Amino acid sequence: MSRSRWEDHGWRLIHAPAQAPALHMALDETLTDAVGSGRRAPTLRIWEWAASAVIIGRYQSLRNEVDGAAARREAITVMRRISGGGAMFVEPGNTITYSLYAPVSLVEGMSFQEAYAFLDAWVIEALRTLGIEARYQPLNDITSPAGKIAGAAQARRHGAVLHHVTMAYDIDAAKMLQVLRIGREKLSDKGIASAVKRVDPLRSQTGLARAAVIERMVATFRRLHGLTDDHLTENELAQARELAENKFKTPEWTAIVP
Repeated sequence: MSRSRWEDHGWRLIHAPAQAPALHMALDETLTDAVGSGRRAPTLRIWEWAASAVIIGRYQSLRNEVDGAAARREAITVMRRISGGGAMFVEPGNTITYSLYAPVSLVEGMSFQEAYAFLDAWVIEALRTLGIEARYQPLNDITSPAGKIAGAAQARRHGAVLHHVTMAYDIDAAKMLQVLRIGREKLSDKGIASAVKRVDPLRSQTGLARAAVIERMVATFRRLHGLTDDHLTENELAQARELAENKFKTPEWTAIVP
């Protein structure tokens, strides 16, 4: 298979109203598979969160990453996603999350590090237009001289690559440290070590409203690669809702790595 280019694909934008964490997890699986099978054009999806959550990676140990009692006390939902990488603490209004669903041909022949850098390049350019000295930091971070801005994760399945990024717009660091067991080793055989990383939110670096940062991100993607406004289909939503109930909300999935 030869590598495709951004301009070979008619990119679509989905930016729906706030949705529950479990539905976001399910939409990632549903839309990745839809793009891989050709039922959907490659898509950029901007997430809106309806509730605070901790999202752990596919291979992370639940008990090593999350203080369950603290999460319940703070009414924070704990979810496991289908991609690897580390735990993310997200709050409505304080987090910017997006997913790219692309044919695997776009990153054909690339190492994971090369693919992360390649798929992050557009958002790094968007941040630089806002005056942030953003750069890619291997393996899966976006950082600046002021601190870490974002973490990315990927999954490749059924002919598609899922690349999603969680960015700190603002953050309740005290609450985050209560629910995340940062710095403890995981039981995962993948051996991905947790690390304490200084986070410097976009709000303090730009002074802009969250919506304005998202608007610049979308405008930059549109300028670089083209982007047509789109929406979730009823079939996609139905599939995702079923997955949310029967997979992502179940303790069997969340604790698949105990």
